[in-house]
Amino acid sequence: MSGGRGVDGVGGGSAVAVAGRSLEALGRARELAAYQDEPRQMRSAVVGKSGALRLGFERRGLRTALVTMERQVPLLVQRPLYWDRSLPGMACVPIIHTSGSVVGGDRFRVRIDVAAGAQAHVTTQAATKIHEMDANYAAQLQDVSLDHGAYLEYLPGVTIPHRHARYLTDTRVTVPDDATMLLSEIVMPGRKHHGDGELFQYDVFSSTVSAVRPDGRSLFTEKILIEPAIRSVRRPGAMGGYAVFGTVLVMTGRDHATAILERTQPVFDLGEVVSGASRLPNDAGVVFRVLGMESAPVRRHIREFWGVVRQQVLGVSVPDAFLWQ
Repeated sequence: MSGGRGVDGVGGGSAVAVAGRSLEALGRARELAAYQDEPRQMRSAVVGKSGALRLGFERRGLRTALVTMERQVPLLVQRPLYWDRSLPGMACVPIIHTSGSVVGGDRFRVRIDVAAGAQAHVTTQAATKIHEMDANYAAQLQDVSLDHGAYLEYLPGVTIPHRHARYLTDTRVTVPDDATMLLSEIVMPGRKHHGDGELFQYDVFSSTVSAVRPDGRSLFTEKILIEPAIRSVRRPGAMGGYAVFGTVLVMTGRDHATAILERTQPVFDLGEVVSGASRLPNDAGVVFRVLGMESAPVRRHIREFWGVVRQQVLGVSVPDAFLWQ
């Protein structure tokens, strides 16, 4: 795991253009320097490989409405659903990838705005599969903004990087101290049962998350950079003998963060999963980590932690898991 992982307190528009933040700038990251060649099939960022979403949620009576929905293939959303019985007014929106997977040269931009008092749950229709690449890379730029009293759960499915995949994502969150956002990421080691297995055979997985207050004050920046061919992820202090890595960042007020930490006990089961939580810098909230041998226990522990956050912040439980989860 080159570059390490950690959270520090250093400083850190629309889905199409954000001042000082662009997909072109992301492409100049050091870890992508060796992958600037163009695919032979379709050049990077052309129509069909340059997706964009802009979602805006506002409170309308007893419900949160999706009042802004701009989309560009291969990213797609449809009308919001209201399937959560604990929060019948919460807008639930799955992001759909119409091409079914991420390939070399893909460039995606996502912006989510949640207005004051609104509640939204954003997920993905399925796992995010990063296909094998023989040229270039794929990147996704995300900007999320919450207003006062807003609540957002951004809980995508697992990410599965295939052999020689190169994938970079950068997320910036603007959140006041009286709003709450959950942001999760579960990274698989690859296609475990494909051929002889593809455990940690991808080239680059790079994920950056930063958070700021509405006045621009920086809260934290975290970057996870995994380059298995350069530095083994099996060493102590990284993955060790585990295969699946999960993170939940909870950006919330100090009182909520304290209560969440008190209710979250570390787990140390060498045969299945280890997990724990700690504070984010600058009273930004809580970070929860979990390592597992398989995806099921990792997802289960993240779901339990999600339930702790919901009970603390909203006083309700998480919905029952779907049968396919």
